[in-house]
Amino acid sequence: MGKRKLSLESTRRPPFGASVFINCPFDSEYWSIFEAIVFCIVDCGFVPRSALELTDSGEIRVHKLRDLIRGCKYAIHDLSRIELSQNTGLPRFNMPFELGLDLGARFYGPKSLREKRCLILEGQQYTNQKAISDIAGQDPRYHNNSPTDAIREVRNWLQGVSGRKTVPGPATITTRFADFSSVIPQAATAAGLDRKNLTFIDYVHMVEEWLRTPAP
Repeated sequence: MGKRKLSLESTRRPPFGASVFINCPFDSEYWSIFEAIVFCIVDCGFVPRSALELTDSGEIRVHKLRDLIRGCKYAIHDLSRIELSQNTGLPRFNMPFELGLDLGARFYGPKSLREKRCLILEGQQYTNQKAISDIAGQDPRYHNNSPTDAIREVRNWLQGVSGRKTVPGPATITTRFADFSSVIPQAATAAGLDRKNLTFIDYVHMVEEWLRTPAP
């Protein structure tokens, strides 16, 4: 599988051109898709970044997001959970808000940020264009609430926008993700971690380590 020199483990500030910001839901029903996207990003040779890695309670959250988005050339914005909450009766605006921050950085930021690129994901076709008509023309892609489809869309997008020739195919990444998912419970236990409560950084480190380890 080959070693990856760039990771959250090896550097606290991964290079702009290798960093991928993930803006997505964090609910339990979405979690398998989130893990698949994270795995895919690492397997493609990039570094996943997420608001989940931000732990400094003394900093204003929007400032954290600003710095995180500013440090990533690539961003994945999943708008598949913009629906009315059963508890509040209100829609979830976090994902569209962070998409707006990312597009604003690209459109109005310094020249260095004009290279930013983003992928907009939806669960089903045309779902969110009814709620956010301004994304028309952004060519969103659809994962159909399937980790396999999410891997395919993320992989194809990363390969296209980066132009890298070393990105593995979606079938290869899907197979590796299935293999990794089958061993992660035991690996987490061996590392003294709880599989059901892995932090984002712990999960990324485990993916990186597994991909660095040659297949038997």
